[in-house]
Amino acid sequence: MPSEQAAAVCLDVGSTWTKAVLVHPDGALAGFAEHPTTANDVLTGMDAAVRAVCAAGPAGETPDPELLACSSAGGGLRLAVVGSELLMTTEAAHRVACSAGAHVVHVHAGPLGSEDIRTLRAARPAVVLLVGGSDGDDPADLLHNAGSLAAARIRYPIVLAGNVAARDDAAALLRATGRTVLTSDNVLPRRGEIVAGPARAALAQLYRRHAVGGRGPAVAPRFRRLVRVPTSDAVGRGAAELARICGGPVLLVDVGCATTDVHWADEGQDAANRASADAGRTVEGDLGVRAAAGGVLIGAQAEGVVDPVEADLLGPTVARMTGEVGYVPRDAGSAAEDRRIAALAAVVAVRRHLRVNAAAGRRVGMLVLSGGVFRRRDPHGGLAAVEGTLRADPELAPVLDGVRVVVDTDFTVAPAGLLAAHGRSAAAASLLRDHLLG
Repeated sequence: MPSEQAAAVCLDVGSTWTKAVLVHPDGALAGFAEHPTTANDVLTGMDAAVRAVCAAGPAGETPDPELLACSSAGGGLRLAVVGSELLMTTEAAHRVACSAGAHVVHVHAGPLGSEDIRTLRAARPAVVLLVGGSDGDDPADLLHNAGSLAAARIRYPIVLAGNVAARDDAAALLRATGRTVLTSDNVLPRRGEIVAGPARAALAQLYRRHAVGGRGPAVAPRFRRLVRVPTSDAVGRGAAELARICGGPVLLVDVGCATTDVHWADEGQDAANRASADAGRTVEGDLGVRAAAGGVLIGAQAEGVVDPVEADLLGPTVARMTGEVGYVPRDAGSAAEDRRIAALAAVVAVRRHLRVNAAAGRRVGMLVLSGGVFRRRDPHGGLAAVEGTLRADPELAPVLDGVRVVVDTDFTVAPAGLLAAHGRSAAAASLLRDHLLG
């Protein structure tokens, strides 16, 4: 049984880095360590981070620290979409993926053939969105494609959001061969109309499972015992604890290597329920500062946040980020480039969040910036430039006017969420007060 008198190691297994902090029972921060997330066996990096943080703490800790862990090692959800008409299928794909932790890696329109199946498989999706046919139209394409996917040697989960008249038959075809199928309302209920919400909710449900990662026969049993929640759940719980402590709503932006998450938490809501998928959270699977850096540049241009000249200048930086995901800046110029991409990711992610969460746009008492970029202390005022970018954005300026901005340089929010979720609310509150609000 966990002991309230034991210290805790709070571990966050990211897609690129595994972070660990050692926290005393009273919430005092005793040590921090990180290790590259090990791709072939994620447990190797986890164990190394735990050993390092325990070695960094005071000697003679008794009893042994309790290990509390979360993970986003799976990264963003790679989404392939199969539909009937290319333009509407492509637009529907991006709208469904937006804020659900996914990014589109392949779009197919029309009946699937054997070569099309090979092309889909080569895109390495983690999930397939199957759409096709407005309600009332001929569902032949949807049924054909469901049959083709059922017969193919692929086992990706499928979100089925097509013609309502054929949906049950299409689901039966897929489930008969053991596929995981989530059904939702038609994404394209009428010609020219896209209704993304229900399919997006189904995709977000799959993302929460996918994000934890750590799959594979050598890793899975022990990893599943140690890691039971995605990082976004832990961060969401930490945001809720912060809102409770501050007595006001908190907007938190967590910029990672493969995703950027935005959480809105209000002090009037039940902190224990803040980790639910529909509780003020959006996850952008196309925004990050390493693997998803290309999506930042695309999203920022689409939003008009960067002009073509700056986009060209940032192109080589983004190419380096996506090609060297474990890169750590070693000079002021590279660190500034990291912060610029992080600032753009934050602006785009918060804009998207406000569009689906009206409450967050009405009330914000504090903005929290979290993520690896913000853990690098900067003596030259670079983080102030990130804050300035957010405050100057025309869509965000009214929301952030007069709002306090704090930076999670000590890596406290996710650990606080883990502590609170395991009955250590007092330690969580102390950790946040001393190392984030102090």
